[in-house]
Amino acid sequence: MDQLLAVKIGCLSGVLVITLLCGLIPSQVRWFQFNMARGKHRRILSCIGCFAAGVFLGACIMHMVADALGDIQDEIKKRQRQGIIIHKLNNTSEDDDDSDAYPFGELIISLGFFLVFIIESIVLHCCPQAVHAHGDHESQDSHKDPPESHSSFRAFVLFLSLSFHSVFEGLAIGVQKQVTAAIQLCLAVLIHKAIVVFSLSLKLVQSGTKVRWRLLYLVVFALMSPAGISVGIGVSLSNSDGSSLAQAVLEGVAAGTFLYVTFLEILPYELRSHESPLTKFFFISLGFCIMAIIAIWA
Repeated sequence: MDQLLAVKIGCLSGVLVITLLCGLIPSQVRWFQFNMARGKHRRILSCIGCFAAGVFLGACIMHMVADALGDIQDEIKKRQRQGIIIHKLNNTSEDDDDSDAYPFGELIISLGFFLVFIIESIVLHCCPQAVHAHGDHESQDSHKDPPESHSSFRAFVLFLSLSFHSVFEGLAIGVQKQVTAAIQLCLAVLIHKAIVVFSLSLKLVQSGTKVRWRLLYLVVFALMSPAGISVGIGVSLSNSDGSSLAQAVLEGVAAGTFLYVTFLEILPYELRSHESPLTKFFFISLGFCIMAIIAIWA
């Protein structure tokens, strides 16, 4: 037990350090400032941006949505066995199967999607300038298209949804009962977090988020997985199941918010770049494939 606890603490420290290092590179290195790039430099940054878009697409579908659907389905089955949830109130037959069950997971993810949609709509209706509260003035002036005017707000939503997911990733490490399983899961999370936080930092730079806010977002994001590991360690030591249903619902809502930002902000932003369509396809596909491969070990 002492060895397992030491491994989990090591995982906590490793995730924190790697996340901070990979997040600070695009945030603090001037080479990644898109507004200052010209010619070949600008094309390289566009390709990196497309790669980051593929990473977010893969993280959205292969990790967040997949994890949320799986966890929600597990909770529904658990409560079905306990007699708490009944899918069919009447007209049951022997031909009924799981395909007839109501898609609660998809519903919860959709609620997360519409939650961001309604919040953004209210903000834009009541105070259209509020979306620029965290952005630089020069980036505001350079954003001519309506979708880009929402960049700061959507970057904030992106940060929140990824932070929620990071807590659950850390929680999964913290509740492991075997050293090998904890190390294996930690390595998968480390690779996943390194790529995602790099892409998140790059997106914050592209959205014109001020340096002090970028640093705050990255530090808070880096602390999310360690916080989840700490909670998981506490749960494992107390032999408590925790609030698994609440966790599954929150993960579903976070997946829905991430779905919104991925398809309405990240992909449209990159697809509007002047790079060759085949080049954009290649780098977006490359980012997606890497996240799909990581999902094998996650």
